Amino acid sequence: MRTTDKTGVAIFIDQCVQHGMRHVVCSPGSRNAPLVIAIDEHPLISTIVIHDERVAAFYALGMAQQLNAPVGVVCTSGSAMLNYYPAVAEAYYQCVPLVVMTADRPEEWIDHGDGQTIVQKGVYTNHCRFQGAIEEFASSASEIEKLTSLVAEAFDLGSGNWKGPMHFNVPVSEPLYASIERSSFPEKEEASSDLAGHNFSNEEVKELSSTWSSSKRKMILCGQITQGEVLLDLLTEMGNDTSVVVMVENTSNLVHSSFIHCIDRTLSSINDDEIEAFKPEILITIGGAIISKRIKKFLRDSSRTVHWRVGFEFPEMDTYRALSKSFECSPATFFKALLPTLNDRNNSMFGAKWKQKDFFMRDQVKPFMQTVPYSDLQVFETILDYIPEGSVLHMGNSSVVRYCQLFDPVKSILHQSNRGTSGIDGCTSTACGAALADPNRCHVLITGDVSFFYDSNALWSNHLPSNLRIVLVNNSGGGIFRIIDGPESTGQLEKYFEAQHDFSAEHICKAFNVGYVLAQSNEEIEGEMEQFYTENERPKLIEIMTPSTINAKVLKEFFQQAKMS
Repeated sequence: MRTTDKTGVAIFIDQCVQHGMRHVVCSPGSRNAPLVIAIDEHPLISTIVIHDERVAAFYALGMAQQLNAPVGVVCTSGSAMLNYYPAVAEAYYQCVPLVVMTADRPEEWIDHGDGQTIVQKGVYTNHCRFQGAIEEFASSASEIEKLTSLVAEAFDLGSGNWKGPMHFNVPVSEPLYASIERSSFPEKEEASSDLAGHNFSNEEVKELSSTWSSSKRKMILCGQITQGEVLLDLLTEMGNDTSVVVMVENTSNLVHSSFIHCIDRTLSSINDDEIEAFKPEILITIGGAIISKRIKKFLRDSSRTVHWRVGFEFPEMDTYRALSKSFECSPATFFKALLPTLNDRNNSMFGAKWKQKDFFMRDQVKPFMQTVPYSDLQVFETILDYIPEGSVLHMGNSSVVRYCQLFDPVKSILHQSNRGTSGIDGCTSTACGAALADPNRCHVLITGDVSFFYDSNALWSNHLPSNLRIVLVNNSGGGIFRIIDGPESTGQLEKYFEAQHDFSAEHICKAFNVGYVLAQSNEEIEGEMEQFYTENERPKLIEIMTPSTINAKVLKEFFQQAKMS
């Protein structure tokens, strides 16, 4: 067995493995040779090679999402590390344990004209849970102890209760490619995770229970969460109180008939003269990002709301400008502490009124959808209906993820989206990485044309997963800018905001040996779906052309259904 002759680097990689890192995405280079040698020779690490650093980091992000474990990404020195930044920022706000390893020149050569050299120290300062430097050599007991302590500190922060990216900058000197024999590798150890968090005293539980029970209008708003049956059962029990409304989005992955799943659709049915009756007195928020801008505005406009934020991540985040207290514990721990004390159910019908609006809108849009013309809205209804049970659905950003929120989710489908920074830059790459890490399920990416073309290098890979299906909705530009207020009133809509184009994905698919099919009507989509989801040795893409001019009009008519009754 061999490893790099840079003993500090070899011990560093060993320690990352001890803390749970089993997968690394590598980008080709020279300065990172010692890291790559140590990683590739390690018997417990699996690797893939992705040339484009921005793509590589998003691949690693997708893998870490699916594995729920730290995944490494390693690059050479210079601007290569800057290309990791979009994924680092996404991992930071989405709380994903990304292990970022950047090779560097020795410090004495920084800013002295050496090739492929920039100031790398502290580049990710604002968007990582930990940053530190790894010495290339470590031999004495004190040096080894210092290194192992540093790695332990990093993983305690980045892979503990509040997860996020860890940055290790690794300055190495030439020669870079030498390796040495080693007698053994450390045995595999499973990293432990402390999820205890906040300790509730009897007095605190009593006070919370009193505040909760005395309120007649209570809302639980759930952001981005991975599936959790225990949490689902607890929220269902909380929602049995008719004074409580539980609101979720597709990315919450919490599906129950008593919940409000399509927040924007339901909100659109509330008239101005009844808004106050639907505003909560107490708001509990759990999970990550909320997609709906409407619910954010609705709650920010609500006065005198008590807001309890529950979760380890970003405890000071005050999205609704009403934060009363943060509880740094898992949502399940919080509700388990609160539920046994709620013996007296409030007779308020606040939650029931919300659900009545939800049922009303569901009934209103059914006949509308039967007559809607060919448009993005009709296309989304169709393609969502055909996604196989048990799949993972990756929703691209901008208009795609918003259209998906207008339709009730399927419980067996895991909904994911890069809502940490909500950027379009790595949607395809993240889905590719996720599908690689989870080969036994079908992974479906629904993406827009601008997002797809921006991240088309995701397909430049020797590791494209055959279980990936890409649904590309091509409306010839950034359709989101016809939906949101503002751009259409300017003279710059088509050229600068929407950025109209007439490109197709056909030849990109041919270049990277991806199955391709074109659809230009709802009938053509339905005619292709069965074959599209059959097993294949390569991933497949269906490009659906939609008319850009009527999409915004159709969507506005969709929301007007409530006002027409």
